[in-house]
Parts: sequence; structure tokens; C-alpha cells
Amino acid sequence: MKNIAFDAVAMAAAVAAGEVSAREVVDASLARIAATDDRVNAFTETTGDRARAEADAVDAQRVRGEPLGPLAGVPYAVKNLFDIEGLTTLAGSRVNQGLPVAPSDAVLVTRMKAAGAVLVGALNMDEYAYGFTTENTHYGPCHNPHDLTRIAGGSSGGSGAAVAAGQVPVTLGSDTNGSIRVPSSLCGVWGLKPTFGRLSRRGTYPFVHSIDHLGPMASSLPGLALAYDALQQPDPLDPGSHALRVQPVSPALGKGTGGLRIGVLGGYFHDNAAPEAREVVARAASTLGAQAEVTWPDAALARAAAFIITASEGGSLHLGDLRTRADDFEPLSVDRFIAGALQPVDWYLRAQRFRRVYRDKVNALFQDWDVLLTPATPVSATTIGTEWLDINGVRQPCRAAMGLLTQPISFAGCPVLTAPMWPAASAMPLGVQIIAAPWREDLAFRAAQVLAGAGVAHVQPVTL
Repeated sequence: MKNIAFDAVAMAAAVAAGEVSAREVVDASLARIAATDDRVNAFTETTGDRARAEADAVDAQRVRGEPLGPLAGVPYAVKNLFDIEGLTTLAGSRVNQGLPVAPSDAVLVTRMKAAGAVLVGALNMDEYAYGFTTENTHYGPCHNPHDLTRIAGGSSGGSGAAVAAGQVPVTLGSDTNGSIRVPSSLCGVWGLKPTFGRLSRRGTYPFVHSIDHLGPMASSLPGLALAYDALQQPDPLDPGSHALRVQPVSPALGKGTGGLRIGVLGGYFHDNAAPEAREVVARAASTLGAQAEVTWPDAALARAAAFIITASEGGSLHLGDLRTRADDFEPLSVDRFIAGALQPVDWYLRAQRFRRVYRDKVNALFQDWDVLLTPATPVSATTIGTEWLDINGVRQPCRAAMGLLTQPISFAGCPVLTAPMWPAASAMPLGVQIIAAPWREDLAFRAAQVLAGAGVAHVQPVTL
């Protein structure tokens, strides 16, 4: 295959121009997966036959002179909680192995296909999305391509690692408490958690219905925008979808930050960030011309409430299997599922009542600010098996602490774009969250484009 940039925009343009066939692009992706995934363990299944058939269909369209979709010929993969027609939706579990195969694709998979993208497989994750490290006991841990001894983050660890490893330029993941943003940060790729309710969740295995989001990860910011725009469309059949119209973000790229009011989150977000995390945020803030430090309301309380709702809804969803098949669950999370199922309902109701008040307080911030910055993770990727972290003198459980800085934000439902950055004294990436008001993803993309244009945020290729 010709030397084409590892980027969805470049690949789609090359296919549309006839410089390379979609089949060649997809074969190259499948070859890269075959050559590297024994070390990365990003994929739980590849869909080679389907991928080649979809690629051939794109090539046939081009030969006939028909218009091609914006992602024509671009290979992508999805977290294995997305339904893929003919495959069992594992959601990272052993329990689901006995379920029937999916009769149809998830809505977002259907939209990617309509845009011309080619599905090459399903990706590793924490069981039932309950985790931040993808140290999956059933399917093996996902390894960080930048250092194979380290975690890829989670729960969409395979989604982040597959992009970082150069296997596919776009992936889809889910984010409840940080599951797109954490692996984006630790693997050094671009990631987007859209506004809660923006993208349809129909055809995906749930974790916490009242907090779950879906979104893309990508090797470039324009590629992220292209994928996100292809996924947008109101879905009246998904009761959790609140989007009323499509709001493309691609036109926002290149507009700069002129007129944007940009702040940096302090307090809780400063105190729970290690020096390297503070460093990358300071660099992003300087590049963007951030004006002041901002206090995010009730962050610690929001994280506690998110834990209560997460455990309660997760435990309730799996209660039947927890009663009869607890030994088949992930050892790293089964106790949390059981504890959640045993929580008093009063805790859950109080947490939800708090959430309504909390969202009003958070939304009020955006009367004065357009974009807010904070680290995506408190530290860079830790070694697989790490149990404890020391963050500014406070001992924290590693697997839970990776969500310290993401959980309060998704609990409010705000859109967040994670920009891949690189601490000066580390070979490992650590991302910055660019937070905007609900439904204003375009503002986060504008700020991110400035970081990308300045070379401050970028994806760094790996050699495997």
C-alpha cells in the first residue's frame, strides 16, 4: 500500500481519489493487527471477512462513480459492548459468552458503515465496563503500546491501545465515569466524550444507564471530528438520546480561540493531580491563553454520588447472575457489583437528587466560561498489577484513582475532548480534558485545534 498517513481523513481522501483501494487499506490494517496484537491484546475478535466485503463494496461504489461516504475505506473497531451482527456481545465478560449472537449492528456501527467506514473487529475492555485499567482476567490485560508493561487504561482500554498501536485510526468506546478519557490520556490518543444523550446507545450493552455515554477515539483531531460528525443523528427509538439535531464540529476546526473565555480548574482538580499532570495542564493553559483558575462545584461529592449510582445500577443489572454465577465474574470487580446490589435505595435516590442540583451548579459555570481545562488522569500509565498510588502524599487505590479527575465531569454530562500531551520528564503520555457546556462540543474542538496546531498535543507513533 502507498505511504498514506495513519489518519482517517487522509485515508478516506486517498480512497476517494483512487490513489489506493479500500481493500488495500483494510488489508494493511488487518496485517498490522496480526503482527502486533499478540503483544498489545487490544482485540478480542477480528472480523476479516466482513471487513473485506465492506471494503470491496466501497471500491465498487467508487468504480461506479457513486458518491462515497466521508469515512470511505477507513478501518475502525469497537469496544466489545457494541452489538456486531453475528457475534456475541461479550462486554468483557465470561457470563455473556452463552448469550445468542447479535441479530443486528448497534446504531453507531450502522452509522459508521453508512459513512463508508470498515469494521475490522471488537476490542478488549474491563468486564461490564467496571474499571479504569482493562486488566481483564478473562481475556487478558490490554497493554499500553508505549510501554507494554503498563496499563492502557479503561474501561475502553482496547479502544485506546488499538489507535496508539497503529492498528486502526478510529475506534468507538463508552464512557460512564471516564472510560474514554482515561485510555485516551494513558495511550496518548484523541478522545471525545460527547454531551450525555448526544449519541444513540441503542445496540450496546449497558453499564449505568443514567450516566453511560458513547464516543470516538482517533489518531488525529480532524479524524476524531470526522468520526463524531458521522455518528450524530437524533434517535427517537433510544429513550436516552436527547439530541434534537446534528451539530457538525468539523467546521469549528481552524477557527482558533479568539473570543473564548478559558479557565483552568483548581482546588480538587489541582490537589488530585501529580506534578506531571499539573505540568501538561499548565502548558495547555499557556498555549490557549487561559485567563484564570476556576473552582468546579462539589467535585468530591459528585464523585461519591457517581460511585453510589454506578454501583447501584450495575449491581441491579447483574443481580440474577451475581446470585447464581458470582464465580464467573471478574475478580477485580465482583465485590463492587455485589456491594452495589446491597446498597440502600435511599442512597441511590439521594445521589440522584443531588445530581440534579449539581448539574445546575456546573452549568452556571458556563455563563462565565466557554472552555475549562484539567488533567484527564492524575498520573501517567502505571505498571500492570499496581495496587496503590501516592498522589501528592495521599495513598489512593490505583484502579479507582485513575478516574479521580474524570468522574465528577461525566456526572454532570458535559462534553469533554481529551487532548494527548507529553510530560517533559516522561516517555509516557498524559492527556488534558477540554470541557465545554452541554451541546457545545464545537468549542472544545476549537481549543483542541489550537493545541494541535502548536504541536503541544499530538499522537506519537510507536514501534512494536
